[in-house]
Amino acid sequence: MDLGLLGKNVLVTGGAGGIGQSISRAFTAEGANVIIHYHSSEETAKSLASELNSHSFYADLRKPRDVEELFNKINDTIGRVDICVANAGYYPETPKKLWEIDSERWLNTVNSNLDVTVNTVKQFLLQANKTDPTSIVMIGSTAGIFGEAGHSDYAAAKGAITSGLLLSLKNEISGIYNCRVNAVAPGWTATEKKLENGITDETKQRATTTMALKKLATPEDVANTVAVLSSDKISGHITGEIVTVAGGMEGRIID
Repeated sequence: MDLGLLGKNVLVTGGAGGIGQSISRAFTAEGANVIIHYHSSEETAKSLASELNSHSFYADLRKPRDVEELFNKINDTIGRVDICVANAGYYPETPKKLWEIDSERWLNTVNSNLDVTVNTVKQFLLQANKTDPTSIVMIGSTAGIFGEAGHSDYAAAKGAITSGLLLSLKNEISGIYNCRVNAVAPGWTATEKKLENGITDETKQRATTTMALKKLATPEDVANTVAVLSSDKISGHITGEIVTVAGGMEGRIID
């Protein structure tokens, strides 16, 4: 099915990550002009950009000035961004109870998830065309919907994206921008990094306990949902919505 994305300028933040790479490939397959943002994955980003015949740009999205410079470079090189996929984020590997998380980790997790999303979306809107159709898709997590023991910092940051931020922004842009804003909340997703670290049968069993579909999502599952939500042709009357890509998950098992 043609999603009507041909020629659209699409920014994918964190585009060199596990899910980000699949999102970049999905839009490229639809004929979009993909801009791959990276922070620490320069080699991977440049390799992917070469593969997809696209562009890659560095920015530390935690710094508003960096984000402004990123969009200025994109505007000068390619043109205005039509679709902004705020995918960049950070997941602390070590689980800790709330009372064990120090202020440094808490602030870093919030800054690297909620703040990078806010900075990206804010700058996109400051430079976006107000009359032409545009779209924002923010990547949250089922951790922000159901909570996640051991990662309250991550769950709080992602939950803020898919609740207060999404629903406020949806109404704030009404009548000012011809823009839709939605969110995708992936569940347990078998990214290359997770596969390399080893996903055991026990891990899969625990992860899928409350899921109707007894399998982990693939990055492509998430990417295809992002592409469909970004399409004005398919999703032109959808805004302010959260789509979970989690196999019918109803909660997470507590350790």
